[in-house]
Amino acid sequence: MVVPILLAITGAPWEAEVVRRAERAPGLRVVRRCVDMADVLAAAGSGQARAVLLAEDLPRLTADAVAALQARRIAVIALIDPAGPPDGPGGMPGSEDRLSRMGIERILPADAGPEDLGRAITDAVDAGPPVITSHFAGGFVPTPGPVAAAEPTRYDELSGTGRLIAVWGPTGAPGRSTVAVGLATELAAAGVSTLLADADVYGGTVAQLLGMLDETSGLAAAARSAGSGSLDVPVLARQARQVDPHLLVLTGLSRADRWTELRPSAIEAVWSTARSLAPCTIVDVGFCLESDEEISFDTLAPRRNGATLVTLEAADEIIVVGSADPVGLTRLIRALHDLRSVVPSATTRAVVNRVRSGSLGSSPGDAAAEALGRYAGVKPSALLPFDQAACDAALSHGRSLAEAAKSSRLRKGLQQLASNVTTDLLT
Repeated sequence: MVVPILLAITGAPWEAEVVRRAERAPGLRVVRRCVDMADVLAAAGSGQARAVLLAEDLPRLTADAVAALQARRIAVIALIDPAGPPDGPGGMPGSEDRLSRMGIERILPADAGPEDLGRAITDAVDAGPPVITSHFAGGFVPTPGPVAAAEPTRYDELSGTGRLIAVWGPTGAPGRSTVAVGLATELAAAGVSTLLADADVYGGTVAQLLGMLDETSGLAAAARSAGSGSLDVPVLARQARQVDPHLLVLTGLSRADRWTELRPSAIEAVWSTARSLAPCTIVDVGFCLESDEEISFDTLAPRRNGATLVTLEAADEIIVVGSADPVGLTRLIRALHDLRSVVPSATTRAVVNRVRSGSLGSSPGDAAAEALGRYAGVKPSALLPFDQAACDAALSHGRSLAEAAKSSRLRKGLQQLASNVTTDLLT
């Protein structure tokens, strides 16, 4: 069998020699030479190749581009300069490490002979797309002293795998961000090192709720690092902001029109790295589960809801938030059914927010629990009371409920929810 391949080695000093060796390699046939990653993707879309041999410094080489090629079942093999330094400048990861983080498993020195090239490429084609596995989990040890201290945070590996918990809910602002922030701050107050991330592509508010400036998105910066293959635990921690001895925050997008910065493959890499940073990662995601972009456009087009979908698929548990009124409960019940169709294996925990007397009668908690049991087949894990005064106090000071309204009923409800999550973390 002869494997048709693409060559993308433009600009490398050893380009001519690699081309000659590739053309002599047994079992290979060079069908096209490409000048950059855009040219590679265009050629791959035509279906004329089964593998691509590229240089480590190819322009526009990102994890998204590698994932797009692998989605078309095209093997990706990278060549690195054997004379290059083992590590990048300033302690940055070396070429091989950076390419591996992009999802490239087959990496060869540029001086590999024709037989080695032929064998590596045919083996990669026969093996198929790589299987993505989770990283080993660790935890961060907070820096003593004030949050603004200049000393870097230390990191110690912990046994086990860090958990990823997504906080999601239907449209209508049922209080997803309030629950996400409250849960994260309560876990941190209980001594659980926690990473809170804002991945809402329609209007993230985590930074505002905690009184943080949001001109620069920590999550977008982490996604860019993941795309370039330079994301690791220390880099992710630097892009997050420490607001509590046990709490790091990845701020979200300051404007909804920046959603293209959160590519699904990059977000998936961020969550994988986050499992090595903290025992628990809480992610606030957008409401929409639609994936019509895949139908309306080419499959390589960006997907606005891709960050939400990949987060829900990667999550160990999904907390589904709805509001305690007839409209909110109807949306919550439908949302639970929709979620099961999108992520059938999801472990969910239903939370009813803003429980108050009024439209649900004199026993709103019982009414909400009965409706969820009858129409969704679930019991609410938490019934959070409506406490506007506590929320106003926290928002006006840019603080969590644990700081601004310690004795509020809502804070006590979130404490109980965090206690349940902590119990699951320890089992």
